[in-house]
Formats: sequence, structure tokens, C-alpha cells
Amino acid sequence: MTTADFWFDPMCPWAWMTSRWMLEVEKVRDISVRWNVMSLAVLNDGRELSDEYVEIMRQAWKPVRVVIAAQQQHGDEVVLPLYTAIGTRLHPGERKDLDAVIAEALAEVGLPAELAAVGDGDSVDVELRASHARGIALVGTDVGTPVIAVPGSDGALIGFFGPVVTPAPKGEAAGRLWDGVVLVASTPGFYELKRSRTEGPIFD
Repeated sequence: MTTADFWFDPMCPWAWMTSRWMLEVEKVRDISVRWNVMSLAVLNDGRELSDEYVEIMRQAWKPVRVVIAAQQQHGDEVVLPLYTAIGTRLHPGERKDLDAVIAEALAEVGLPAELAAVGDGDSVDVELRASHARGIALVGTDVGTPVIAVPGSDGALIGFFGPVVTPAPKGEAAGRLWDGVVLVASTPGFYELKRSRTEGPIFD
């Protein structure tokens, strides 16, 4: 069984698409996913951003802080269910009220409502930044979320950004994409393969 580490920010629709693909990969390949938090707010801290994106990043602190706090207090096993509960509302559900989304997600997963208050302070920011740094150290700062890492043949972690895909492949199609992504990512000297996106996230 191979453990694949996956770093996500709940606010990112593309990370959401990739996370749903990874759940499919778990069904058809001998891998287990370990879920980790990274933060677009941390990634963009200090960068010049539009006023609109500055506000998005201000809001983006909330869900990552809440997930980190939940992980600290209730264990790694709550990370995926909480991410799924938040992401389902934000992305397929197209909900905009982040405070309501977080409150409902905590209730769905059976976590204390008081965790929502963590999103408005910095009490877990040291741990949040450390989780973010572990992921971004594998790929550099010129990418975003998601980041995935798998052990290479020598045991060292191979990290990569993406894949960015829509809709999320299912069944054996998900497995074939995984095989291909791991193959190119593990090729010495391979860095980038990209084309312009012509569609937004397709949630199905």
C-alpha cells in the first residue's frame, strides 16, 4: 500500500476536483491518501493582488484554520470528512456564506460548533503554516493547490502540483490518469506539462 499525501485548500475548486479524483484512485489502485492542509492565503501573503482577491484571501483563512483545529483536537480521521462537508457546499452547492458553510459542515461531521470561532483568530496559524510549508517545499512557490506527494523508488518524496482536471475521472480512467501522472512526475528532470483551460470545474 502506497501512501499519497494530498495538500488542499477548501476554497479552491480545482483542488476539490482533484480530491474527488483521488478518492476514485483509491478504489482502483493500491494507495491510501493522507489529507493535509495548505493555504492560498499563506501562499499569497505579501503579493500584489486585486481588491477582489484580497477579500477572497481574507475569507480563505477561516476554513483552513478550522480544519487544522479539528485535526489537532480530533485526529487525522476528521480531515477528509470535514473537507468534504465544506467543499460540497462551496463548490457543487455554490454556497457563498462561508460562516454558515463552516457551521453546517461541523454539525454534519459531528464536531463541536465552537471550532468555527478558530477561523477568526490566529491560534493555529503556526501549525497551519507548518502544514503548508511541508507541501510547498516539495514543489516551490510558483504553483498553488493541490499538491500531491508519493514516495519514489528511492524512498524520497516526489511532489507535484495538480493534476488540474475536469470533470474528475472515475473508475479505471482515474487509475490510468494516476499511473501517467506518477510516471511523468518521477521522471528525472521533468517539471511541467500544461495547456490552457477551456472549461471551468464540472461538478457531477
